[in-house]
Amino acid sequence: MKYDYGLSTKELEKRASKDCLVVKKMLDKNSIEFKNLADGDKYTLKCLVKAARIIEKINMELDSRHNLPFKKFLEDEIKKGSKKAKLTKILFDAQKGIFALDCESNLVILAKGLEKKPGCGFYPEDLEKEEFHNILIKMIEENKIDEVKKILNQRSVVERKGDELIAIDYVDKFSEDFKAAAQLLLRASCTSTDLDFREYLRLQSEAFLKADAMLDAYADKKWAQLQNTPLEFTITRENYSDEMTQTVLENEKLSALLEKHNIDVISKDYLGARVGIVNKEGTDYILKVKDFLPLMAQNMPFCDQYEQVISKKDDISQTMVDVDLIEVAGDVGAFRAGITLAENLPNNDKLSLTIGGGRRNVYHRQIRFITSEDAKQKLQERLDNILDKSLHQYYDDKMDHPFTIGHENGHSLGPKEGCEALGKYKSIIEENKADMVSLSMLDILVEAGLYTKEERDKIIVTYASDNMLKSKPTLSQAHRVRSVMQNYYFIKKGAMSISDEGVLYVNIDEMVPTAREMLSEIIKIQMEGDFQKGEKYVNDNFIWTTQMEVMSQKLKKISKRLNGTTEHELADMLFEEEI
Repeated sequence: MKYDYGLSTKELEKRASKDCLVVKKMLDKNSIEFKNLADGDKYTLKCLVKAARIIEKINMELDSRHNLPFKKFLEDEIKKGSKKAKLTKILFDAQKGIFALDCESNLVILAKGLEKKPGCGFYPEDLEKEEFHNILIKMIEENKIDEVKKILNQRSVVERKGDELIAIDYVDKFSEDFKAAAQLLLRASCTSTDLDFREYLRLQSEAFLKADAMLDAYADKKWAQLQNTPLEFTITRENYSDEMTQTVLENEKLSALLEKHNIDVISKDYLGARVGIVNKEGTDYILKVKDFLPLMAQNMPFCDQYEQVISKKDDISQTMVDVDLIEVAGDVGAFRAGITLAENLPNNDKLSLTIGGGRRNVYHRQIRFITSEDAKQKLQERLDNILDKSLHQYYDDKMDHPFTIGHENGHSLGPKEGCEALGKYKSIIEENKADMVSLSMLDILVEAGLYTKEERDKIIVTYASDNMLKSKPTLSQAHRVRSVMQNYYFIKKGAMSISDEGVLYVNIDEMVPTAREMLSEIIKIQMEGDFQKGEKYVNDNFIWTTQMEVMSQKLKKISKRLNGTTEHELADMLFEEEI
């Protein structure tokens, strides 16, 4: 297929400028963290960076079948001296593909004439929702249950076969790439100085060689046990971007057939890879919260009515590390409307949680730091324009970190099963839950001695201020939709207000009880697992008010940022070196 540019030169120059494209720098080649590693671990990192970039290639194909051909087109045009290709490639590398929503919720399409498909690269491009549903109904009625289960599985790529569909496990679909990554992981395991990390890499290597979800489960289980390793390597598998699979629950006839035949509906996984060096000091800080997790579990709404990942006892199956990043590749590194500060994995749909595996929280140091003077000035300008002056004393950007710690641990609290029935609203509701866990537990954690009263107040005001958005998001942006829902809910309950001039006021003492109220409503919806109730809850609270719009216009004037990109000097050096 012949490609053309989706954006004008003027638009490309704007979006690639330093004002519009924020840069997050990973560890550089002269970092003390890398220099202090044993030689064996340095070699291990070299192999892991190379494996991560293979995972990125696979994920580009899962994202869109046009990504790799378009990338090749850009590279060829750059060799010919095309300025437009060079600018487009900057944005393509940042967002890891042709399609992305920017932080003002505008859809960026880098190739002219292409349309972002709800099924991404997982489904045939010409497959529409109604046809998809009808094919599945016909297949179920013809008793082709096993094939339908594969189609609605998180690991499969779906293709046409006559008037039906077939599913291919992504390990089989991209077998040569997975084999190459597996070989690199085996080599990495041979030189790692940590025996547990070696074993994990070996298990993950095996999982790349055979289309068997249980092999991933064994690797995930081992990964979630790692606590004192010098290095971090993660295969991230999350399903926020597939907008096709969960639509089957909107079709009443199809939904009933799926329930009758016990067919699970799980959105398809994007793949990412994270490579880093564990930071001991940062990890020690994060681990302080671990002793309080059983207390948090005991204080979850309706906690006696469901199973949680975190036990009410002392056998906490969860590890936590703070990581200096070298490489974020594929899904985890795609800087679209934003980039993740941390992850709590594996998600509830993964098999490892059914075989006794736990979860692991990984925090991203290079993503959360605000280092440049320009960024600090922009932050102050933001506060001066949108936050009531009496609350400035409570704003502290360092308090984003403890809030994020509460959020990530919040994913391990609440119902462990049953949320898949919420369909396309599952992720919105789950992300909303994690935020409300973080807020609602603050008073309990102050009383228990984890935080001071001053830290509590700072966490609340910093959260509220940072929750304000530059535009109304689309329903596909789970993390941003939940922000609008929370803001509307807190305003409705009198815990926050936004003036007609777009200035935020936070009633600090009302925030925790209001968060507790919202958390209780969310947990009830997750327990019931009713699609219609989930849909109603989101629609009732996803309200963008006039005052929110006034504030968003102010925020746009303060910050021109539209997207971001990552720089990875050390990873680039390691990637180029021979092994």
